[in-house]
Amino acid sequence: MPTPSRTNGFPMSRIEMYSTGFCPYCVMAKQFLQRKGLEIEEVRVDTDPVRREEMLARSQGRRTVPQIFIDGHHVGGFDDLVEADRSGRLQALIGGAA
Repeated sequence: MPTPSRTNGFPMSRIEMYSTGFCPYCVMAKQFLQRKGLEIEEVRVDTDPVRREEMLARSQGRRTVPQIFIDGHHVGGFDDLVEADRSGRLQALIGGAA
């Protein structure tokens, strides 16, 4: 898979978000990241049981969605994402892309 990039040519972090089609926090997380100009790879766990098991393994058993990973690092859910943004940790994880 090619490295995602912004229009300015700089590499962008890989953001994976496990979600379902009926989760308001997933919608909010997706919009939050998109407002920052970030691309998201959305993985629907309500339609793919194998990917749900993958999410459980990667998130140390967390069953709620969204579960967000940036370059393989587990951020957590929507509240964790917002907290990471407020603390400056999100900026560090995405390498200054946003």
